[in-house]
Formats: sequence, C-alpha cells, structure tokens
Amino acid sequence: MRHRVFGRKLNRDYNARKALLKNLVSSLILHGSIETTEAKAKAIRGLVDKLVTKAKLKTLSDRRLIASFLPSKDVVNKLVDEIAPKFAGRQGGFTRILKLGKRMGDRAAIVKMEFVEKVEPGFFKPVKEKMVAPKIEKTQAKTSTKKKTQTLPQPKKETKKPKNKRNESK
Repeated sequence: MRHRVFGRKLNRDYNARKALLKNLVSSLILHGSIETTEAKAKAIRGLVDKLVTKAKLKTLSDRRLIASFLPSKDVVNKLVDEIAPKFAGRQGGFTRILKLGKRMGDRAAIVKMEFVEKVEPGFFKPVKEKMVAPKIEKTQAKTSTKKKTQTLPQPKKETKKPKNKRNESK
C-alpha cells in the first residue's frame, strides 16, 4: 500500500532520480518548455513552483538556496532576473502541461511542459559594460614611433658531458 508515501520513484534509485529532476528543471528554465513523459512532468511541477516562489523574493539567501538545487549559476540568474519578475502578481500555478499524445516505442504519454508566461530560450545574458579605449601615454607613443631592431636568439653552446666516470679519467 502507498498510504502517505510522497513523491514518484520514476523507476530509478535516489541519486539517478535526483539528477533527473534537477536536469529537467534546469532545462525547463533555460528553454522555457520541454517535452517529456507525463509522470516526469508531474514530478517536477511542484519543484518548479517552489523555485519560482523563492526567486520572486530576490534575496541573497533565496538565491543561494536556489543555487544549491540547480547545477549552474546561469540557470539561477535567468530564473531570478528574467522569469520570476514575470510572475510577480501570480500566487502559484506557474507551469502548464499540454498533452501531445503517445510515444511510438512504449506508448508512454508525452506532454509539453511550459511556463504560463512567455520565456525566451537560451542562457541568461548579462548587460555588457561600455567598451572604453585604453589611454595611450605620451612616453609610450614616442617609443612606438622609433624603429626597434630585432635581435635573434643565439644558439646555446653545448658542452659534452661524459656519460660515466670511466670516460673522465681517459
């Protein structure tokens, strides 16, 4: 009996299941939508909702908690800076599951899981700072106009060393 047993096993041991769920959640955050089986989508739905709720607060401690679960800093930054502000007025239900049909190989139910709001696919791209040309000092400009003669490296003189002590005495 499964009375009061929480979570889905997804036919995997603990470590494989944990890695699968982390990768599915990070793929959903990066790409905005994923296609997976219905059981896997239902398994990550609660995790995604909890992460988005934490990301809406934007505190350092919440960012660290999210980073402890997600594998990459880019994923954390995209969740906190791009996705969470879109759901500021929403209390829950950040994802939707759309049924696509059955998979040909094993007839498993395939679904498309996506965020309710439109999310751009790809990594988080921070704003680049303006490029400033380096200042050239006057002394540096004067030296650059003079021709410099190149000197070729001289070959090192090799001294023959005896291979053993018997050759030294002769």
